[in-house]
Amino acid sequence: MATILETAKAAGVFNSLLTAVEAAGLTSALEGPGPFTVFAPIDDAFAALPPGTVQTLLDNPPQLARILKYHVLVGALSRQSLLEQPEWSSLEGAPLPIRRDDPFEVKNATVVTADIACDNGMVHVIDRVMLPG
Repeated sequence: MATILETAKAAGVFNSLLTAVEAAGLTSALEGPGPFTVFAPIDDAFAALPPGTVQTLLDNPPQLARILKYHVLVGALSRQSLLEQPEWSSLEGAPLPIRRDDPFEVKNATVVTADIACDNGMVHVIDRVMLPG
């Protein structure tokens, strides 16, 4: 089995996320033992942000790291586990609401693929970049 980052690289649809993780200095954390649950926005999610947003975030690593940590939970949580409560505390510290009906959503993002098991956690693919607050 691969790590979260190896899985993301192999999928080929997370290039923006991988660039952001590197720019924010979070690569070593996500290559570590974890376990983590990552809500991984696809490239189209980053492309849907207002023009200039991605570059602004890449130029501001602390803000970028805060946003990326909002997409991470401690522990390897499956869809079934996530549905057990209405919100979870993100690694960033802010609560992350879970919609417990169909469609499976986290904050304002739809989970398009759930339960991708990795050596160091679980990945759920989402269609939007989530912002804390």
